[in-house]
Amino acid sequence: SCLFLYYISSEERHLRANDREFNLSFKYANNAIKTSKYNVFTFLPLNLFEQFQRLANAYFVFLLILQLIPQISSLSWFTTVVPLLLVLSITLAKDLSDDITRHKNDNHVNNRKVEVLINGELKSEKWMNVQVGDIVKLENNEFVTADLLLLSSSEPLNLIYIETAELDGETNLKVKQALTLTGDLGNDIQKLAAFNGEVRCEPPNNRLDKFTGTLTMRGETFALDNERILLRGCTLRNTEWCFGLVVFGGPDTKLMQNSGKSVFKRTSIDHLMNVLVMFIFGFLAFMCTILSIGNAIWEYQEGNSFITFLPRADGANASLSAFLTFWSYVIILNTVVPISLYVSVEILRLGNSYFIDWDRKMYHVKSDTPAQARTTTLNEELGQIKYIFSDKTGTLTQNIMTFNRCSINGKSYGEVVDFAGQRVEVTEVKKVDFSWNPLADPKFCFHDHKLVEVVKSGSPEVQAFFRLLALCHTVMPEEKTEGELFYQAQSPDEGALVTAARNFGFVFRSRTPETISLVEMGVPTTYELLAVLDFNNVRKRMSVIVRSPEGKLTLFCKGADTIIYERLHPSSSKLMEVTTEHLNEYAGEGLRTLALAYKDLDEDEFEKWKERHHEASTSLEDREAKLDTIYEEIEKDLLLLGASAVEDKLQDGVPQTIEQLAKADIKIWVLTGDKQETAENIGYSCNMLREEMKEIFIVAANTAEEVREELKSRLLGKKSQVVEDEKVDGEYGLVINGHSLAFALQKDMQLELLRTACMCQAVICCRVTPLQKAQVVELVKKHKKAVTLAIGDGANDVSMIKTAHIGVGISGQEGMQAVLSSDFSFAQFRYLQRLLLVHGRWSYLRMCKFLRYFFYKNFTFTFVHFWYGFFCGFSAQMGLDTYYWTAVNQFFLWGSLSVYFAVTFTMYSNGMYLIFTSSFPFIGTARNSLNQPNVWLTIFLTTILCILPVVAKRFLFIQLKPTINDKVRQAKAVPPPLPRKFPRRRISTRRSGYAFSHARGYGDLVTSGRFLRIPVKSRPALFPHTDTPVADSTPQTYRTIFEEAQSP
Repeated sequence: SCLFLYYISSEERHLRANDREFNLSFKYANNAIKTSKYNVFTFLPLNLFEQFQRLANAYFVFLLILQLIPQISSLSWFTTVVPLLLVLSITLAKDLSDDITRHKNDNHVNNRKVEVLINGELKSEKWMNVQVGDIVKLENNEFVTADLLLLSSSEPLNLIYIETAELDGETNLKVKQALTLTGDLGNDIQKLAAFNGEVRCEPPNNRLDKFTGTLTMRGETFALDNERILLRGCTLRNTEWCFGLVVFGGPDTKLMQNSGKSVFKRTSIDHLMNVLVMFIFGFLAFMCTILSIGNAIWEYQEGNSFITFLPRADGANASLSAFLTFWSYVIILNTVVPISLYVSVEILRLGNSYFIDWDRKMYHVKSDTPAQARTTTLNEELGQIKYIFSDKTGTLTQNIMTFNRCSINGKSYGEVVDFAGQRVEVTEVKKVDFSWNPLADPKFCFHDHKLVEVVKSGSPEVQAFFRLLALCHTVMPEEKTEGELFYQAQSPDEGALVTAARNFGFVFRSRTPETISLVEMGVPTTYELLAVLDFNNVRKRMSVIVRSPEGKLTLFCKGADTIIYERLHPSSSKLMEVTTEHLNEYAGEGLRTLALAYKDLDEDEFEKWKERHHEASTSLEDREAKLDTIYEEIEKDLLLLGASAVEDKLQDGVPQTIEQLAKADIKIWVLTGDKQETAENIGYSCNMLREEMKEIFIVAANTAEEVREELKSRLLGKKSQVVEDEKVDGEYGLVINGHSLAFALQKDMQLELLRTACMCQAVICCRVTPLQKAQVVELVKKHKKAVTLAIGDGANDVSMIKTAHIGVGISGQEGMQAVLSSDFSFAQFRYLQRLLLVHGRWSYLRMCKFLRYFFYKNFTFTFVHFWYGFFCGFSAQMGLDTYYWTAVNQFFLWGSLSVYFAVTFTMYSNGMYLIFTSSFPFIGTARNSLNQPNVWLTIFLTTILCILPVVAKRFLFIQLKPTINDKVRQAKAVPPPLPRKFPRRRISTRRSGYAFSHARGYGDLVTSGRFLRIPVKSRPALFPHTDTPVADSTPQTYRTIFEEAQSP
């Protein structure tokens, strides 16, 4: 036990506030980050070391050494040095440019400014100069400088709000709270400067959701957990200022610990070229051996006849001559080893990269973002992708919730139909005009005019529906100017529902711990808030109890339909049947649904319940279980109002893109930090998960043994050490959460996880950390030997992007971290289809054709010298002089056409006739001949006769052995089928996605008033009111190969 305690103490971090000398003694890392590979001194040696790992480069250095030996060299040394230096210089320049860009990005981050408390004063310091133990001040909308222990803030009870999009992809705000002891420091610089608390905590690690440590101050020790820690990469929101103590800096921060290392990525073509070069080495040695044996035989049989005029050196004989001839032919036949291959390949890749950069179909007009090939070495690998690992939030979705449909008192609203009852596309219908409501959100869009008419007519059921949406939530309002409202919601779902109520005349205006103020159809109304029965993952519902201005007590409840239905009064049975049909329809369209109900309460009944609620809320044992029991007592005999449907908007073209990629036999895995049910809903929305699937496996166990049993029970195929694609009967899906994934990624369960996943058509991993994302990618890379691609848009995706063979960054709402770490970047997920199926395929085909020609050219040129050896007594003489090689390359290949026309027109020009009249009697013969029709007829007939055999051969092959492209062209003759008009989505049994995905809210904080300002100061909006990404230019059209073939 003593040994264990010593190990823990030696690994822990110990620091003291405002004491740099003490903290520097531990040699902790400062706050500077470094993503570049080289510096001024290491660039040349390291880069050359990397380049000489290429076999061809190392071979030519060896060849250069041979050429410096006079006895075996028949070529000058500069014939090898010049091309070698050219190859090395081009690669050096390219790598230097890439690393300079990385240095600039590092400097941009390291030179950001932050206020640091030094010697009792706040001074502006660069991020890179911040040390562990420093106290820093952050202001609203600033990035968190390092991993900080929150000391105090401008908010009541030392609360702050942070956005963690860079870490987990979620844009809804999180709440952190400082210890009361440190919160009393406030913004008093003298007190903060005198603060000398000591922190002992865990060493640097990559666990984003855990922190263990203690703070010792004035002889007292306080526990520290993750709720007190601000992580680098977060952004301070809606908080005027806060102070924090630096715990981890730079490379020790959890963000950088999750970033992963930069890996030198090489394509399968690179590996193939190395294998080919190895075979070429062997073939070269084989040819040199044959020629040296021939030299030995020739010297032994015929060599004595030439001694008179070609005397031998002392001690020379046939064996020595053969030995020297072997190395001489290594030099002469060096053209078979392609030194220029790598440079030529890089030039070809550069051209392919420009095609990606210039592609207008991958240009996003709204954000003015073109596609960008940030790496030029991976283009052809795009055509070989087998697995795609995608983030969800911001990559597949826009993270924008919209109120689309609702069912109120048995009537469905939101769908527009014509007089014949046919569904009409909403884009063809004029939007609802909300100008009658001065507090309406101008960005809100709705197309069903009937709902507004019913609201204006005073329907009690409809008004009760929107009154419930305006009261039953934990949203915080902000009103910067009169009538300009912004909502700070715990989740985008709640924001969408409250915004819908706002536009339909029930405006949530403000709240205090005891009241909620609305504007109902233009009339200000204040409700007394008596209780908030908050959401959690078990209850799957939320309720509020309010008293109206007339004194009427009402409980409003919203939640999953299955949960609400169990608590309805029997009188709602008929309405429940109709509402269920509507819910099925909404869920079939991929919408997130909620059921809404209410109950009028008796005053005496409520007072008795309130007493029992107070006892349960103050209980020290099983408080949550007791509260749930109390909630159950009052949440019964509810009256159903209806249901709401919210759309978590996918990016344009996501379902079509996934469908096309699936047809190309590319498997897509979604790795997200979001909740399981939310991820499942998106899986259904983008057609990854389908009702037609035979089964969807859910792995959500809490122990290693349970996870093992669940994986074994799902394992349908044979068990072997080699994970191969196994054919199974039917389609399956797999959903696994992060807790279970942590056990499944252990060495003894990895293969079982991979086998199960590979037999499934779709795989969704939810609640995963950035490191787990990288581990999943690495697992597939290691055991499947398949080319992988990772795509994401936030800093939480960087590790996955770096691990995959190819990383793609989406330049979206979550910063540029993913783009800076990626190999390719663009603005929308749908462009991935064109990147892989067009640019990837074309790049691969171009590369293959180029390599075939290149090796053909090299072997043809080398065999000339090999064959010439049999005619020169195997004496290692050159069949073609090196000057001749240059002439062929420069003159015949590059200038033959220009030289031909220049000489022809010069020889038959007027000037030549005037100089040499007798020698050139025909003036302008070339020009005159081209004016004769019979000359052009001859050229035409000759061309036809030359290409006719090729055309005939091609025609026969189309008929006898047609390719896929030939079949597609032939299919164009088939008339296209008549398009169906607005087909309805099939009915789904999945409902209540919002309720199942919602987390425990801030109901306790709302009712306690701990985080409400009195008076309320204005804060920036959580969700900026910008144009929706859907308002884009003409969307890209996606067609299947068959459909495209049928189009005229």
